[in-house]
Amino acid sequence: MASAMTKAGLGPDARDLDREVAEITRSAILIDTHNDIPSFTVDGTDIKTAPKNHTDIPRLRQGGVGAVFFSVFVDAKYVDGNHAANRALQMIDTVQHDIVDRYPDVFMQAFTANDIVEAHRQGKIAALMGLEGGHAIEDSPRLLRDYYRLGVRYMTLTHFNTNHWADSSGDIDKPGVEHHNGLTPQGKGIVLEMNRLGMMVDISHVADKTFYDALEASKAPIIASHSSCRAITNVPRNMTDEMIRALAQKGGVIQINIYCPFISQKAADIAQAAKKNPGQEKPPPVRATLDDVVAHIDHVRQVAGIDAIGIGTDFDGIECAPIGLDDVSKFPNLTRALLEKGYSRSDIEKIYGGNTLRLMRKVERVAAQLRSTGG
Repeated sequence: MASAMTKAGLGPDARDLDREVAEITRSAILIDTHNDIPSFTVDGTDIKTAPKNHTDIPRLRQGGVGAVFFSVFVDAKYVDGNHAANRALQMIDTVQHDIVDRYPDVFMQAFTANDIVEAHRQGKIAALMGLEGGHAIEDSPRLLRDYYRLGVRYMTLTHFNTNHWADSSGDIDKPGVEHHNGLTPQGKGIVLEMNRLGMMVDISHVADKTFYDALEASKAPIIASHSSCRAITNVPRNMTDEMIRALAQKGGVIQINIYCPFISQKAADIAQAAKKNPGQEKPPPVRATLDDVVAHIDHVRQVAGIDAIGIGTDFDGIECAPIGLDDVSKFPNLTRALLEKGYSRSDIEKIYGGNTLRLMRKVERVAAQLRSTGG
């Protein structure tokens, strides 16, 4: 970030940088592929102003956010008693009713890449949905199709729990959990049905073998809606360099998650120690910084190129956001940091939305082709 001396001096370079940050904030279509504010609006939080959360309308505007994939998060606890589909429908409704319908002057519900561009043209924020937790389809392609018709445009194959057809990274070493060594034949069929529908296959949260199985099975590029780099922060939720390269080679995008223990090894170590010793007094949390976010973005660029990078913050699904990227209003800080790192305006536009729009268009084309050939 710019030094205090540079800012105080307000030399030509500082003014030029300020101007460029402002122009990118205004013109780039910044797509956040994973935001969990629906987990709060479903219980009555008003997105118009939510100071206790990471996300509300004034801060979305301040941050220059152009599109949000609101997370239709279905916790694993809803599997008990077969309540997962009920919860998914409630979460879909809160996006449609409490966000889009309640504030139509701010949000436009979007279903396609072109819809996102049109919302931006109209000065609105495109509202999309991603289903988090494959257990929410209750093993039924019919429910999957219903969710698609209601507007869901990606599905995270697992959450922290392994389901009946896909292994999760969250319980891979947990005793007593039945694992499948990746995707079952049913799971591969679900991936193909997602391709046919035009629903993006999201591999955040899945076990490594599930990732490779999904990549092989899918006829369209796949995404990691909110993951970061394991080479920098060694946690199972992050992707190895080999995975990132394989994702990119098929046209996929890794959307960088900003959760402190996923982008800072020190924060990860403290979180892991607290999990192993739940009875002990918790050490003070360690916050990641904006530099950590940039480091993960830069690592993907080095490993797989600029076309493989996106943004999937996990705002309002995380307890700790990095200093400097504290909430949705702070994206201009990231823009400035990337410019100072040597990223061009074109690079930043790709990271913020261009790469995701390209991936979405490819998924849409593959779906059209499959449907036209009876695939």
